[in-house]
Amino acid sequence: MKRPSRARKVRWWLAPAALVVLALAAWALVRQPALERQAAPPRVDPALVARGANLARLGLCASCHTVDPARPFAGGLGLHTPFGTVYSTNITPDARTGIGGWSPEAFERAMRRGVSRDGRLLYPAFPYNHYTKLAQDDMRALYAYFMTRPALAAPARENRMRFPFGFRPLLAFWNLLYLDESPWSQDAGQSAAWNRGAYVAEALAHCTACHTPRTLLGGPDLQRRLDGGEAEDWYAPALNANAPSPLPWTQAHLAAYLRTGIAPGHAVAAGPMQDVVVQLGQADPGDVAALATYIHGFLKQAPARATPARQSGPLPPPPDQDPDLARMRLGYETYAMACAACHDAGRGAGHGGASGAALQLQQAVALYDPDPRSLVHIIRDGIVPPEGEPGRWMPGFGTVLGNAQVTALAAYLRRYGAQAEPWPDLEKTVERTVQKARKQ
Repeated sequence: MKRPSRARKVRWWLAPAALVVLALAAWALVRQPALERQAAPPRVDPALVARGANLARLGLCASCHTVDPARPFAGGLGLHTPFGTVYSTNITPDARTGIGGWSPEAFERAMRRGVSRDGRLLYPAFPYNHYTKLAQDDMRALYAYFMTRPALAAPARENRMRFPFGFRPLLAFWNLLYLDESPWSQDAGQSAAWNRGAYVAEALAHCTACHTPRTLLGGPDLQRRLDGGEAEDWYAPALNANAPSPLPWTQAHLAAYLRTGIAPGHAVAAGPMQDVVVQLGQADPGDVAALATYIHGFLKQAPARATPARQSGPLPPPPDQDPDLARMRLGYETYAMACAACHDAGRGAGHGGASGAALQLQQAVALYDPDPRSLVHIIRDGIVPPEGEPGRWMPGFGTVLGNAQVTALAAYLRRYGAQAEPWPDLEKTVERTVQKARKQ
């Protein structure tokens, strides 16, 4: 019998050794000690608090940690993921249910390493893999800001995770794969505005969390940075050369959009992007302009997808030779009944060049997305500004249109608005979207 070669013996032991090293590293990550409670939040410099307020807006903290606008940062928002529902926590300085007992060290450990004060690993629905890049002075400013918010009693809600993802030690392996704690570094080949925008985008606003595809384990696929992702069952479009926007973005239009949700020739902010706009609209305009500079550096690589001849005008009825004539006719009839009065006439609740004007649908990015979910949500739910916030709106038609009409309308708009290839499995996507909306 032939004896195994020495190289084969080495390979035989290499896999178990790698597993042992991985297990030891994971054990080290899981085994996090609880940090002592502090008696009371420390006194802080008001200037530091003001700086932290701007950073919290850029970091979109209120978007996830606020359900009731009258109780800011009290948590309780359900974040739906493929692994279950994670509820945001109370980050006010309430001593019993919030972070009032957290020392600066406990706060920083949570932000940089995803570890709670009591030693539990935090789910990466909290984007600590981005906040870990924060400069030390910014970390201090954020701590000062949150420790001076009104203390609100709001016990944490129990997460609803699918088996086995409720077993928190598994998060140690996620951290091994996706948590990079190396400090932020500037790109010497770029401008100061670009570098500031890159810092805001990656360390604070965590743009890649939504606009980058995820792996099967829920980590960002950084080989496809800004190549399109999802947020709350909406498609988050690519922000690079694959951007589906039918018209090019300018840096000025992008800066205006990020602060107001409106830009000439582009659709209004909808879905999860509305909360982003609310927060950025209250942040330092210079920081938002820098963010626009950074993102525009990627967006300007995208080709225009709507030619000047296709950028406006009423959408036509389908010709008799359309290969999907029955559905296209139903789509056109639905369009004529629900959409044309505003979007063809250039008036109504959407957005165009004049106040109150509706966007020409050839310019609506949702028609060009590779995924139809955003369009389905807009058709069914409309576009409604967050409570108490000004903004453009359009009515939803979910109560008057059945699934067949929504499917036909989406298919019609895709073909005759975007002149693009049909979305695959559109009927199933509409059904899944409707079912998820009913469960939430």
